[in-house]
Parts: sequence; structure tokens; C-alpha cells
Amino acid sequence: MSSVRLAARPRGAAKPRSPMAAPRSFLWSRRIFLTLLTGFVLLPVFVMVSSSLKPLEDVSGKFRWMPSGLTIRPYIDIWKTVPLAEYFVNSLIVAGAATVCSVVIAVFAAYAVSRYQFRGKRVFTVTVLSTQMFPGILFLLPLFLMYVNIGNATGIALFGSRGGLILTYLTFSLPFSIWMLIGYFDSVPRDLDEAALVDGCGPIGALFRVVVPAAIPGIVAVAVYAFMTAWGEVLFASVMTNESTRTLAIGLQGYSTQNDVYWNQIMAASLVVSIPVVAGFLLLQRYLVAGLTAGAVK
Repeated sequence: MSSVRLAARPRGAAKPRSPMAAPRSFLWSRRIFLTLLTGFVLLPVFVMVSSSLKPLEDVSGKFRWMPSGLTIRPYIDIWKTVPLAEYFVNSLIVAGAATVCSVVIAVFAAYAVSRYQFRGKRVFTVTVLSTQMFPGILFLLPLFLMYVNIGNATGIALFGSRGGLILTYLTFSLPFSIWMLIGYFDSVPRDLDEAALVDGCGPIGALFRVVVPAAIPGIVAVAVYAFMTAWGEVLFASVMTNESTRTLAIGLQGYSTQNDVYWNQIMAASLVVSIPVVAGFLLLQRYLVAGLTAGAVK
């Protein structure tokens, strides 16, 4: 039996280059581009953080990259200049309620569409999707007139109330939530439902004991989307609220007066407002990524 002796590679010689390897110039170009892009994205964050720690005279006139001094006074004054705590509570109630209602309704609706055949199923799904084709501003005047007329006819105060704002945000987050969960429920094997039914569970029991635990990433992604939609919305909150139900997105306008604009307090308040969303995203990031990529790979 003959043997073939492989020639040893000389010590210090470079490893053979893979034909699929990217050229070195491309790798360095990509690194430079990503570095510049990261700096461009982080520059507004740096300006926001640095401005929130500057005295008012450093941000009122010509912008200074290097502050004359650092102070945490803006973070103390933001609660006194405007009733920020009240706005914070309003935003938490509105965004939290809209999120819970959107998730609960979307779970039942998506499960029915995913698991059952019924008359008008295709019309329902297409109608739900078609609502996302129109800009939100088109619904502003109709919702305003509906709330006013309902209040005049029944005495139920929807205009200027938290309930009316929750209902408004629900109309925007619910269609997307239903469509997203339909795709996620479709990826859950139907054998799990059948096994639960054989074990004695009803349709509701199979939903909450089998399907919902398997679809947690998708549900978390829907919840994060609904919360972020309600938390930072400005247009409808500026029309549908009054002084007592104003949310944070509208309350930030209170730092601008006829005489001056408290830029350092606006930056400080903006950072405080973004804390719940950023913290929630970091805590639920792995579920969010899994939910958004559901169905992308079979």
C-alpha cells in the first residue's frame, strides 16, 4: 500500500487564503464606516447628556462643547418647573393599559385566526392589515368628533380623559399586534394543541397552558411595540388631553416659556422620560429579537 507524503508548510509561512475571504481593504473600510456611523448615532446622546449637566447660561446662547461647570440642578428643577410627576403617572397609566388591552385582545384574535376556519376570515385579516396603510393623522378629526358626540349623547367623557386616549392608542397598536401574533401562532405546532385537547384541556386551556407559553417571545415583542407606541406619541395626545390628563410627550413643552427655554431641563427630562423604555428594552431584548424574527427561518 503506497502512501502519499504531504509536504509540510514551512514555519512562519502565511496560511493559505480562503477564496471566499473578503479583501483586507474592504474589512478596514467596513470598520471605518461602522465607527463613523456609531459616532453619528451617539453624538445626539452625548449632546443630550452633557446639556442636561450644564448651567442654563451654557445652553441658552452659543452651544459649548465643554461646559463651564457640571451640575445636577436641572434634574432637581424638572420636577418643579412643570408637574412632571403627574405627567409621568398619566403616561404610565395610559401606556400600560393600552399595552395590556392590546396584548389580551390580540392573543384571542390571533389564536382564532391561526387555529380555526370561519366565514369572513380572509376579509377580517385583510381589513386588519389595511388599517396600517393610512397615516394616523387621517383619524384625528373623526376620533375627535366621535368622542365629543359620544360625550354629548351619553355623558361618557372620552375626550380629555385617559380612557379616550387608551382607546385611541389601542386602535393603532392592535392591528399590528394581531398580525404579528398570527404569524407567531402559526409557527407553534398544532400537535401541541391536539395533545392538550387529548389530555382534557378545552380550547381556552390549550391556549393558555400550551400555546401562550410557547409564544412568549412574540407576545413580549407585541407588548414592547404597543408600549412604545403609546409612550412617545405626541399628535393625538396634544389634542385628546387636557391639563389634568396630559402625558409626558406633551408635558415637555412646559419647559419652553415666552421669555426663555430651559434647554438643560428639557434634556434632563428627556433622559428621565426615556428610562422606562430603554430599561424595558434591555430587560426584554432576547425575547424581543426572537419575537421579531419569528417565522423568518423554518
